[in-house]
Amino acid sequence: MENRLEVQVFRGENVTMRDGIKLSADIYRPEDKGEFPGIVIRTPYGKSTAAHHDTGMFFAQNGYIVMVMDVRGRGDSEGVFKEYRNEGADGYDSIEWLAAQNYCTGNIGTLGGSYLGRIQWLTALHQPPSLKTMVPIVTPSDPFVEWPTGVPGPHSICWTYMTSGRMQQNISLVDWESVYETLPLIDMDKASGRYSERWREEVSHNHLDDWWKELCYQDKFDDIDLPVLHISGWYDDEQIGTPLNFHGMTHTQKDKKSKNQQRLLMGPWSHQVNSSTKVGGIDFGEDALINMNGYQLKWFDFYLKNKTNGQENAAPVDIFVMGDNEWRKEYEWPLKRTEWTKYYLNSSGRANSRFGDGTLQKEIPEQSETDQYDYDPADPVPFITELVSHQIGGPDDYSAIERRDDMLVYSTETLSEDTEVTGPVTVELYASTDAKDTDFMVKLLDVHPGGYVQRLTDGMVRGRFKKGMDKPELLTPGEIYKFEIDCWNTSHVFKKGHKIRVEVASSAFPKYDRQLNTGDPLGVTSEMKTAKQTIYHDSDHPSSITLPIIPR
Repeated sequence: MENRLEVQVFRGENVTMRDGIKLSADIYRPEDKGEFPGIVIRTPYGKSTAAHHDTGMFFAQNGYIVMVMDVRGRGDSEGVFKEYRNEGADGYDSIEWLAAQNYCTGNIGTLGGSYLGRIQWLTALHQPPSLKTMVPIVTPSDPFVEWPTGVPGPHSICWTYMTSGRMQQNISLVDWESVYETLPLIDMDKASGRYSERWREEVSHNHLDDWWKELCYQDKFDDIDLPVLHISGWYDDEQIGTPLNFHGMTHTQKDKKSKNQQRLLMGPWSHQVNSSTKVGGIDFGEDALINMNGYQLKWFDFYLKNKTNGQENAAPVDIFVMGDNEWRKEYEWPLKRTEWTKYYLNSSGRANSRFGDGTLQKEIPEQSETDQYDYDPADPVPFITELVSHQIGGPDDYSAIERRDDMLVYSTETLSEDTEVTGPVTVELYASTDAKDTDFMVKLLDVHPGGYVQRLTDGMVRGRFKKGMDKPELLTPGEIYKFEIDCWNTSHVFKKGHKIRVEVASSAFPKYDRQLNTGDPLGVTSEMKTAKQTIYHDSDHPSSITLPIIPR
């Protein structure tokens, strides 16, 4: 290992944007004379945290200039914070400012997670000439990919509250359970104690319109030609974006060099990647944690310093396979050897709760009774989660919640051999309702022999968006629809003696806002009605989940 360099830290450096606004940055520089490549980290959460300091010191000790900056309107930076709206242009100006300093080689990379990840993509669309690579972590997707509801999820008001004003607000002062129960949704800001024009504007734009499309990047991968290290966890509550981005960058229409310069790293982690071997009630073992700084350093050394260190020959996909609890290298995503296998829902009409007769089978049911349940928005099915916005859900035990009759439960027979599911999970659900609009939620779970029912992944559809988030259209009561539901991704081995299970419901609160079933405009009304839901699973309506089975 090289000797680590001594570091100088310059706090509160002003960087001027094209419109004259000054953004404040902490800069970590090796004391050695000479030029070094740069790493830019831009954050709304405070540039001088202990975590940012440790990151800045590590990379500066290894020969990088690290600039950690408060984004516009946050911390010590001037201007007004407008969520994501200024980040592309400000990111460009920040990168080019650092590249122009006499201590910088002009080669710049970017780094950061969540908000800090998404704004790297928005910056890349502006094509700053000095940007050579990105490392976006737990990156949010385009609007309504993670939350296909037309309105922000309830936890979003917690994040809005936290980022109100220039400094972090203390979210522990608020009774979030009470806030999330507030109707109409648009008044959650008042219930939290902080009025927010930003929140009210987001709720008012209750489908994918031009206001939201301004923040989209996942339809523009052709315009980005950069090596990217994509990092997330299977239990990241914004997980869907990272595999989508990797796939998008490796399957763009343009013939770009960077198609072969993408890396995907997926661990058994929550939104706080690589922070613990344990998520929820599951411990994934000592191999769950890696040397993340070292992993990222090798990437930056190759693309910013042109070091020969094996990156050019490395397998492009590193995944942690849960259940087996081991890392594995792959060469594409999804995996080419995947056996896409449909498991069909079936019952004798009494799949309600885990005490019902719902089954999951590989054969299409020839004749099958429908399953029915009543969805009452005043008594929604709970989604197990902490109430603050830091992480939504995990590998939690749903056995107790499955006692409810407004949830349908379908299970395989006990498995006679290990079964690996690695890749995207999708559902085709045939359903009708007596409401003008309603929701359907589907969850994939692992039933352990001892009774623990482990959530793996899930997804939902809001009826009015069956044709797309930009094409709202109310349902016709009584009509049978085929709903296609994206249940995100997983990599998990269902062990011998376990069961594969699917849940169907019409709520998952407070992960998603409650569908009120009236067909009224979203987010601005309080009236609700109970909806009678019917699920079909016969030869003409073969409701199924498609699992990416990997031959063992």
